[in-house]
Amino acid sequence: MHAMLFRWLADLVLLAHFGFVAFVVLGGLPVLRWPKVAWIHLPAATWGVFVEYAGIVCPLTPLEIALRHRGGEGGYADTFIAHYLTVVLYPAGLTRGVQIGFGTVALLLNVVVYLVVVARRRRTTGPVTGYFP
Repeated sequence: MHAMLFRWLADLVLLAHFGFVAFVVLGGLPVLRWPKVAWIHLPAATWGVFVEYAGIVCPLTPLEIALRHRGGEGGYADTFIAHYLTVVLYPAGLTRGVQIGFGTVALLLNVVVYLVVVARRRRTTGPVTGYFP
């Protein structure tokens, strides 16, 4: 049972990691409806794009691997969750160029969304002058 707990925790970390990546890429969309979500999304998107551009490993990756090892697995198991989500987070043939491409896609999608948010705000409040509070 002890090993099973670590495998479940590893799957939970994988789910959280997948959710975070989805939020980085698509989290700007809720900002269109609820602008205050930007306070959470902007730091997440900044971190996500930074990880891709810098080529560093997200801290969730070694945590998940460590939990899988503690659960008696050799890194990635072929559970339902690992099978379907691992290929999304860690695609085969991932190179620096592909990583930078992923970062650029996330950056461009979010820039477009935030440009729409700013344009909407200007329409409803008029031109912005001076400094933001």
